[in-house]
Amino acid sequence: MALIASALAAAATGCASTSALTPADEVPLMTLAAHGVQIYECRAAQGAAPAWAFVAPEADLFDGTGRRIGKHGAGPFWQHEDGSRFTGTVRSRMDSPRAGAIPWLLLTAKNDGPAGAFARVSSVQRIETVGGQPPADGCSAGALGQRVNIAYRADYVLHVPRL
Repeated sequence: MALIASALAAAATGCASTSALTPADEVPLMTLAAHGVQIYECRAAQGAAPAWAFVAPEADLFDGTGRRIGKHGAGPFWQHEDGSRFTGTVRSRMDSPRAGAIPWLLLTAKNDGPAGAFARVSSVQRIETVGGQPPADGCSAGALGQRVNIAYRADYVLHVPRL
């Protein structure tokens, strides 16, 4: 029994809770898988060495069946193939439990498109991230203005107001 409990405890250590990133009074509408890149640019930093700065995401969005149903890009925005879309503003964040992965986020959504699948989205969680962190090196005075695309994957859980 102790061996089983120990194994379960060890497995649970790798699991992260999304409760801190769960919006109150909202329910999940759908979960989309994103596959794409995080774009970074080498920029000068006042009083410090040049550093990679986040520019934008570029990703395709896939539903639970693996069908591409939209895209995610600078703003950030999420757009469904039916034209409905929303932008997001970060409300809270937490480090990813996976080394080398971009943080998990909770964003407030603002609809800025026509009626459609994304029209009622009020919040979005970015969880289960893989990759996407800027390079540890390669940004120097000689590389200013250069951009790099870093592959990433994430799940986006779209939430709507509870009725």
